[in-house]
Amino acid sequence: MVTATHEQTAAADTFRNGDHLSLQAGAGTGKTTTLNLLAHTTSRQGHYLAYNRAIAQDAAARFPANVRCKTAHSLAYAALGHRYTHRLNAPRRPAWQTGQALGITKTIRIADREITQRTLSNATLRTVTRFCHSSDDTITRHHVPRLRGLEDTDHHAQLAEHVVTFARRAWSDLQHPDEGAVRFDHDHYLKMWALTRPRLETDFLLLDEAQDTNPVVEQIFLNQRDHAQLVMVGDSAQAIYHWRGAKDVMASFNGTRLALSQSFRFGPALAEEANRWLRMADAPIRLTGTTAIPTELGTVTEPDAVLCRTNVGAMAEVMNLMACGRRVALAGGGESLQALALAARDLKEGRRTHHPELFLFPHWGALQDYATHDPAGRDLQPLVNLIDTHGTDAILNAVARLASEPHAQVTVSTAHKAKGREWHRIRVAADFAPDEANPPQTGEPVDDAEARLAYVAVTRARHRLDLGGLSWIRDHPDGTEPSATKSGCPGVERLSRGRCDGGPSIAAQSLEDKDASAC
Repeated sequence: MVTATHEQTAAADTFRNGDHLSLQAGAGTGKTTTLNLLAHTTSRQGHYLAYNRAIAQDAAARFPANVRCKTAHSLAYAALGHRYTHRLNAPRRPAWQTGQALGITKTIRIADREITQRTLSNATLRTVTRFCHSSDDTITRHHVPRLRGLEDTDHHAQLAEHVVTFARRAWSDLQHPDEGAVRFDHDHYLKMWALTRPRLETDFLLLDEAQDTNPVVEQIFLNQRDHAQLVMVGDSAQAIYHWRGAKDVMASFNGTRLALSQSFRFGPALAEEANRWLRMADAPIRLTGTTAIPTELGTVTEPDAVLCRTNVGAMAEVMNLMACGRRVALAGGGESLQALALAARDLKEGRRTHHPELFLFPHWGALQDYATHDPAGRDLQPLVNLIDTHGTDAILNAVARLASEPHAQVTVSTAHKAKGREWHRIRVAADFAPDEANPPQTGEPVDDAEARLAYVAVTRARHRLDLGGLSWIRDHPDGTEPSATKSGCPGVERLSRGRCDGGPSIAAQSLEDKDASAC
């Protein structure tokens, strides 16, 4: 039996007192272990609300019998979703066919952009998805996604005027349990359940990974406050999914606030580096490393993992590592990058693509022009550079050669996909470095969202971290304040960016790691 830390003991005491509790838990501090400790202090009936099915299944094997370990989706399915089983098992159908059934039958024009039936259909279904992730009662214009090339406020308003009508029609279609035009998925019944304002019959409710909770789950959780004790645990500094609808519910939670700051993943030297980024992210905690774990910062020539800021940066790393003869795995697989390469090939061959990031461009030249000259398209420039340098066939060939992680020598991952994971030796990729074409002004503060992403990246390592593309922080005013330079490892090496051991030779600077449909 592992001895509880004084912080874990304080959390258990607060829980026994019946207080609503918010527990800030830094990287590697044993979030789920602490919730398990709380659950073992009582015989009351409780629910543990997990982020995904795998976490719920693991928790069910560890938590006492008085605690039900479920995802929000599984609770919603038992209450309401099972009525839609027939529609959940329906075959997939193209978005344009769904749109046609909803009445989307013609192309419209906004400014100089032609919005095809396929584009409108795709935007309609994405609008419904965004509504399902929200806490709103009805579909409105702010649920309509912004499209590449229509970022202007007036242009987006014109698009939303068309899309909202069809999205509301799609939502109405989804209410029928037996059949309908729109393919039914799990987020649909979760939203339907949330709209009923469900009451969970439980004495306490434990919410894990609270910083990644989307508004619909937050609403369900907070609505239990009057009859159940609420406990949430998470790391506000790892709130990196705002673009996907996630919300850090910890920031405004009304209850006792405690913290877990002792990391069992890495040693003091890496904790000091993590604290540098926590300070810049204005996070509410600072970490202490475990002295028994010898974690170093310095060059890593043979990493177990390379962490990238973007999907395009990850593809560049994969290609460079393969050129060095390494067996490479890509966390999450290569499907999203394959889709981008196929979309680029269509555009280069003069065909429109159905890829949701690129479907407004009639050909490759239009995308090149947009990425080069339109500020809104700057994050597409690395994709254009990658395609123009290597060609689509080389990228598709690299994706086809990817190994599975158990059989790979190195895993390439974006920082987003690395959340919740750890490796012994990690190198941070060059796409975390500032854009040389648009460098930050001297003394310009580090963006807190970038600081949070960097914090996630540096805290994945157990034994050795190569800062690589984040080395610039040591010359930045925000990273060289006195509180950040009291390092336990003053001799940190400046890191090279050689082709095979220090980083990719390809400058792939942006195109965020968002959902697979976007990138």
